[in-house]
Amino acid sequence: MSARAPLTARGGRHTLEHVSHLALFLVVGAGFVRLALIDVPLCWYIVSLSGALALVYAAGLTWWDRLGPLGRRAWVPVLVLLWTVLTFLTQAPLTTAYVWCALPLACAALRVLGRRAAVVTVAVITVVLVGSLVRATGRFDPEVALVPVAAVWATVALYRTQQRDAAVRQRLVEELRDTRDTLAEQQRQAGVLAERTRIARDLHDTLAQELAGSVMMLQVAERDWDERPDVARTRVRAVADGLGANLAETRRIIRDLTPAAVAEAGLEDALRLLCARSRTEGAGASVRFHAVGAHQPVLDDHTATTLFRVAQSTLANVREHARAASVLVTYRRHRDRVELEVSDDGLGFDPAAAFAVGARADRGFGLPAARARLRECGGDLDVSSVPGRGTRVRATVSAPPRIRPVAPLTAATAS
Repeated sequence: MSARAPLTARGGRHTLEHVSHLALFLVVGAGFVRLALIDVPLCWYIVSLSGALALVYAAGLTWWDRLGPLGRRAWVPVLVLLWTVLTFLTQAPLTTAYVWCALPLACAALRVLGRRAAVVTVAVITVVLVGSLVRATGRFDPEVALVPVAAVWATVALYRTQQRDAAVRQRLVEELRDTRDTLAEQQRQAGVLAERTRIARDLHDTLAQELAGSVMMLQVAERDWDERPDVARTRVRAVADGLGANLAETRRIIRDLTPAAVAEAGLEDALRLLCARSRTEGAGASVRFHAVGAHQPVLDDHTATTLFRVAQSTLANVREHARAASVLVTYRRHRDRVELEVSDDGLGFDPAAAFAVGARADRGFGLPAARARLRECGGDLDVSSVPGRGTRVRATVSAPPRIRPVAPLTAATAS
């Protein structure tokens, strides 16, 4: 695992690793101080070896990713070898100081090597530790030798426990991520199904009903064609006028369903046309559009179309349920996000009931489905409403930062 791995994957080992790094540098630094205070033979050899140990350790941490798995596996034996030579070269006053490098070296072995190789390396560290203490004191003193050995193996046990805990947490994070992706896909499918249901209802309530009435009028006109030709012609003309209106309605539905309106005109102009069309369709409310902000954020087609669908659905809900006298659609352009707000002075409702589990979407997206679709685009939906005091629906999506084009390299700039 990389030294720069996410904290969620490393868990409690994050603190222990930093402590082990600090411990090694403190031990080496304390050895330098003691070397400056006492005069021992082979002083420069000890200084060189302890400095090499610290430099190799720091280099491994600095170039952790560049070393790769093989380089890191070679890094640990080099550290153990340098430490072994250092402990056997130093005399008794310094041996007890450098033996404590065993703790960070054991942590490094556990972090880099496999389970068996790590156990073998820690065993070698333990043998070197006991041997250096016996050589320094001239005898095996349990009180002197067993304390650092116990500290090393207690650290190993603690590190292993934290490794297992980190593995469990990582597995839970991955399961949570998979569950989130599954829920997002289910919400997307639910949004598609809700949109299909809305289209079917709109077709049934408009075209199907009108066509059924036109068929009945044509049948009556055919029956009266010989006896009352004037009445029959009047019915045929009424059917022709109705079919013309149905054709216009069909074109409107196709235009609303085609994302090309947003792709060609842009989100702001498409919203402006939507509000203008809502005013001319006899919605019973004054629909105004207002754009705010000097920035021009760039949205991908999917995000722009989703915002347009939210505006369509919200205006349709206002037209059918709110009984509002005034509707204001505000498009706010920020540097890092885009906000679309639809506010009305209608009847209002209880937002908690609309977002409750099992709540039925009365139209199109529905508020829960609209929120799910916006979250797929990295946005969110906020609804505030009080019965009798109107409703405000605000959709927010993040806008990617603009990337400035790099100027081409010319001969003048190259020189």
